Amino acid sequence: MHEIKRQLAMVTGAAGTLGQAITRQLVADGHRVIATDLRAEMMDSLVEDTGGHVVAVGIDVSDSEAVEAVYKDLLVREGPVSILVNNAGILSNNKAVETTPEEWRRVMSVNLDGAFYLSRQVLGGMKDNGWGRIVNICSLGIKTGGLTAGTAYAASKGGLGVLTFSLARESAAFGVTVNGIAPGYVLTPMVTEQLTQAQRDKLLTEIPVGRFCRAEEVAHLVAYLAGPHSGFITGEIVDMNGGLHMD
Repeated sequence: MHEIKRQLAMVTGAAGTLGQAITRQLVADGHRVIATDLRAEMMDSLVEDTGGHVVAVGIDVSDSEAVEAVYKDLLVREGPVSILVNNAGILSNNKAVETTPEEWRRVMSVNLDGAFYLSRQVLGGMKDNGWGRIVNICSLGIKTGGLTAGTAYAASKGGLGVLTFSLARESAAFGVTVNGIAPGYVLTPMVTEQLTQAQRDKLLTEIPVGRFCRAEEVAHLVAYLAGPHSGFITGEIVDMNGGLHMD
């Protein structure tokens, strides 16, 4: 029986509802977590609640130079990251004609570029150590073209799915797994604030389980994919959508 060993994890977008749930679950599993978001103070309560097992770091994941500088500093202070959860993301509801080039680039830079910048920083150490886990938070929009999300968002998450496959292929022989999760309609501000009541009501009639996903449910799956029992799973995008989309 494999035991979960204490690892150094990094969670991006950790100030949000989903990022906090993931961070708390990893701490509950015994890991130390580097929690990142745009500003470190956004995570003060998370740090306080987790009893010193979380280090908050402010970082703009879309800035490649900032990502490199922060990770070099972390290597000195904390050591190499063994678990990376690429959770940071921004939403755009605009379809193609309404999406400006600036909005397209902004969404891509956070949702896709940021995951690439961080993955390339951690992969070398993971390969050298013969063990590592990368979990990318993708989206149901990958497979549906974005039911309620916009063009840039769906495309960025689709790119993140393909990045998952590419990284998984190149790192599998080194004991590193790379997987994605494609949640559909988690109870975060993306659902509670950026969808109208009419949109939410309609979705609930279409989701077979009859409810939205809870952030803690995603966090438990992240923890499994980040743990010792998932070593034979790599290059997989796991659906979590209550039966809304089946393949």
